[in-house]
Amino acid sequence: MPDQLAPFTLGAIAAVLIGLSKTGVPGVSIPAILLMAEAFPGNEKLSVGAILPILLVGDVLAVGYYRRHTQWNRLFGLFPYVLVGMVPGVYVLLKVDDQQFKLVLGLLVLALMLVEAARQRCGWMDVPHQKWFLATMGIAAGFGTVVGNAAGPVMSIYLVSHGMVKHEFMGTWAWFFLIVNLSKLPVVAGMGMITTATLQFSLFTVAFLVLGAVVGKRLFQYIPQWLFDPLVLALATVAALRMVAGAIC
Repeated sequence: MPDQLAPFTLGAIAAVLIGLSKTGVPGVSIPAILLMAEAFPGNEKLSVGAILPILLVGDVLAVGYYRRHTQWNRLFGLFPYVLVGMVPGVYVLLKVDDQQFKLVLGLLVLALMLVEAARQRCGWMDVPHQKWFLATMGIAAGFGTVVGNAAGPVMSIYLVSHGMVKHEFMGTWAWFFLIVNLSKLPVVAGMGMITTATLQFSLFTVAFLVLGAVVGKRLFQYIPQWLFDPLVLALATVAALRMVAGAIC
């Protein structure tokens, strides 16, 4: 358990960002993942266990706000592929170092961004309805969420590609992550990444999460639809570039 002020400060900032991402600005939680890892220097894998309860509280708040707008038809076909992606994710979490993971996931998200850019520019409106696209998104999301709670950029691309209005995006996003994060809980706990110390750390940050969620809900009301989609995709791109840069540098 970190015993200095700096780790708790990092955790508080991370929690605010998670709250913002869950209720108003999807995509800003990726820096939170990096901040949480920095709060556990030399034992970064514990940060996965520390951040998961925070994410779950944020998911519950988001579902409470946006549950009426969920597009379940966009999730049912995705979940089997998410489960497939979670299997190698567990292996990677045990065997592969953080730098290799960041590089793989970052490059994958950038590749998916290129597909989405090409789809919009060339008018490939049928791409989101193709089996290969659904499978790729689901496997990538499952892999990313297990290894580093980093499925956000992948889901951003998937949901935006289906042309959802922003309330539908948030409702579908909220339920997806609540279900997936709940399914991860026994796995992460079984791997020894949730301890009494990490739970105490998580409990400390919950108030900051709520603060971020309240601010995020306010901001969401003022983000117009024409700005929402490019903002989400831009944040996903920045997150992917940050991952790649962090792995190379």
